[in-house]
Amino acid sequence: MKARVDENLCAGTRACEQACPAVFEVEDGLARVKVDTVPEDSHEACREAMENCPTGAISIDE
Repeated sequence: MKARVDENLCAGTRACEQACPAVFEVEDGLARVKVDTVPEDSHEACREAMENCPTGAISIDE
């Protein structure tokens, strides 16, 4: 699984970082993906981060 953040849509709310800190971090007001591949034990949290993103900036490739 790979996660992506569309920086043009990101509002920097930190919702993704709170849901899945192993994968996401917010720097300079924008979310960034910290890992190339989402660890298997973070798949559920990563999906939650995508579903809870208020701007729809997160996408996941399974």
